[in-house]
Amino acid sequence: MFATDFIVAKHDLQQCRLVESQLPDTLPSDAVLVKVDRFAFTANNITYATLGDEMKYWQLFPAPKDFGNIPVWGFGEVTASKHPDVAEGERLFGYFPMATHLLIEAGGVSKRVLRDMAAHRQGVSPVYNAYARVSGDPAFAGRAGDYEALLRPLFMLSFLVDDFLAENDFFGARAVMLSSASSKAAIGLAHLLNGLRRNVRVIGLTSARNAAFVASLGCCDEVVTYDRVTSLPSDQPVAFVDMAGDSGLRARLHHHFGARMKYSAQIGLTHRDTAASETALPGATPKWFFAPDQIRKRAKEWGPGGVDARFAAAWTDFAPTLGGWLRIVESRGPEAVRQVYHDMLRGRIPPDQGHMLSLGG
Repeated sequence: MFATDFIVAKHDLQQCRLVESQLPDTLPSDAVLVKVDRFAFTANNITYATLGDEMKYWQLFPAPKDFGNIPVWGFGEVTASKHPDVAEGERLFGYFPMATHLLIEAGGVSKRVLRDMAAHRQGVSPVYNAYARVSGDPAFAGRAGDYEALLRPLFMLSFLVDDFLAENDFFGARAVMLSSASSKAAIGLAHLLNGLRRNVRVIGLTSARNAAFVASLGCCDEVVTYDRVTSLPSDQPVAFVDMAGDSGLRARLHHHFGARMKYSAQIGLTHRDTAASETALPGATPKWFFAPDQIRKRAKEWGPGGVDARFAAAWTDFAPTLGGWLRIVESRGPEAVRQVYHDMLRGRIPPDQGHMLSLGG
């Protein structure tokens, strides 16, 4: 029995290939073999690949030299188990490789979760090694399950950025600008910023082709195309949340607002055209926002279950909006996965699509 993995060249993401490997005939003690059923693929996965070395994404699922396997959020079925508390046929939700199978060294098994204790998966955020046991859970079934895979991990990022900004009183800003405003993480953040009626304006920055879509969502107070960002009044204190990773756009905004740029966060790389070395910019120094840091901080402050409870309340408010604008597109088989990957890499995926993929035919 063979597993098939979809891998990409670490330093040339245009290159991709399929590799096969032999699955073990007999599993070691406590090992669990999972057949990857379906997984979400979004622009955020391209960010994972772009930051694969810096953020340790490549170490999660080993690949041949100079290649990497992009982590994805999805579902799998346990097809064989040597762990006494994990049954064949169980359904798991978590971080998988773009592959047909994953062998897990199961540990930390509880009623709701199990963890992969493989040595190469240590030293990263614990959330990446946890698998929710979702058999029979309606929240992870059918279309609701697709929403979980496509949006819930991204919405956690949105939730943490929103929390960080609010905790710091928006650094004195009166408006928050979101680049790549049509991205799913930006939509979630705009929903949160707008929903609590805080005393800040939400400004979505996007391309001309996506401007109407962003405006139709109703969660931005203003939508501005990239070619018009310098038309924004420069006398107001602003914060900038950069989902795009376009160094040219970032420089224009910093020079336009100068000292009134109170906070500048780098989060995504949907455009992947940040200069190798950037000169110092006016206003706040751009900083990477690292979600696990905020999780750890709030876990200590809010106590056991505090983060989960607050996030669940936010997700419960957000999830019902998804059916109004998100269209699920399902694709199966290696060639379909390859096509969606290249389309995502080249920015060809419309913002109202959510892609659920499977390497199996």
